[in-house]
Amino acid sequence: MRILVVGSGAREHTIVWKLSQSPKVKALYTAPGNAGTARIAENLDIAANDIKSLAKAAQQKNIDLVVVGPEVPLAEGIVDHFESIGIPIFGASKLAAEIESSKVFSKSLMQKYNIPCAKSISFSDFSAAKEYVQKQKPPVVIKADGLAAGKGVVVAATIDEAIAALTDFMQGKKLGVAANQVLVEDFMKGREMSFFAFSDGTTVLPLVSACDYKRVNDGDRGPNTGGMGSYSPPVFNTPALQKKIMETIMLPTIQAMAKEGRQYRSILYGGLMVDKDNVRVVEFNARFGDPETQVILPRLKTDLVDIILAVVKGKLSQTKIETTEDACVGVVLASGGYPDSYKTGFPISGLLDVDKDVMVFHAGTKVGATPWEVLTNGGRVLTVVAMGKSLAEARAKAYDNASRITFEGCHYRKDIALFK
Repeated sequence: MRILVVGSGAREHTIVWKLSQSPKVKALYTAPGNAGTARIAENLDIAANDIKSLAKAAQQKNIDLVVVGPEVPLAEGIVDHFESIGIPIFGASKLAAEIESSKVFSKSLMQKYNIPCAKSISFSDFSAAKEYVQKQKPPVVIKADGLAAGKGVVVAATIDEAIAALTDFMQGKKLGVAANQVLVEDFMKGREMSFFAFSDGTTVLPLVSACDYKRVNDGDRGPNTGGMGSYSPPVFNTPALQKKIMETIMLPTIQAMAKEGRQYRSILYGGLMVDKDNVRVVEFNARFGDPETQVILPRLKTDLVDIILAVVKGKLSQTKIETTEDACVGVVLASGGYPDSYKTGFPISGLLDVDKDVMVFHAGTKVGATPWEVLTNGGRVLTVVAMGKSLAEARAKAYDNASRITFEGCHYRKDIALFK
């Protein structure tokens, strides 16, 4: 098969890496890709949301299957377009992707079908939202309705902070049209977990779960980022909890989407809050996670191509997903200044010094003046990933190898998968 992966981050590098292990794959392409994908696939200089150019390239390259990584092209209807021209594609349709691209829709779906989540009310009028917030007990969660690249959620510790977030979103237009509507939600306490399941619209099969670290500094301090690292499996995810999540959240959500005429055929990512035996949905994403993909796909034993084809063809019930019991830890190496302003174009050294069984997934990288020179080209630059019989073993290996890679301004959290 000739497969095109859409996207340019570490998630997409990981997907390409996993697909490359399949005997069914003849050629791999990424658009636009990065310096890491360039080692195992052909990069096409096409933006991930340039749907018409991607379709034209897919036809020229005789692509048999397209796999979509990021949320923006999904929200813009890339799946609908490729299906209309007869090219098989793995991803959620535009209507199905609204489970991520519209938090108001997602919340209304959960409330309608009694899928456990926090109480919330949506507003399109600033004054009404402000009046409601002033009557709440902090902390209060403010969420923009649309896609905001991880910047659309504020957990306000005080009412003043909540009103400031509303003002930024609704009056300051900090997020543009993404905050034309906002949700005001009750705060949920507990531990966050990312839960992944494949669905062909009817059958739902769990993959594995992970925990990620969103804040830039150790101890969960500093501003939110796209994710500074992750680990799998979560230490608190028991078989009983997984069964409950499937029965009360993942399966009912897929059934609800079907009833709403939005058949969901893709990977469903449930961001969950776990408090003892109580589990509720924080949000849904219509895609693989980043940085979670970097620690869940290395644990997958089943051929990823087989799973994706089963989803696309509606034959997931005939598939069995097998994963390893080994633990996996990923540490993100970021540019100096990230997630605020940062400079790029710095050479990266040490990439050839890592152990052979350690994976380095590229995100913000590009090829330099020579084919083997790699330069920084983004905020999150690399994810260093290691496996082990325990989280402690995987963690030690990941950090030992991360320390061998250097570039100007490089920084990373030192407490990924550290339990005291």
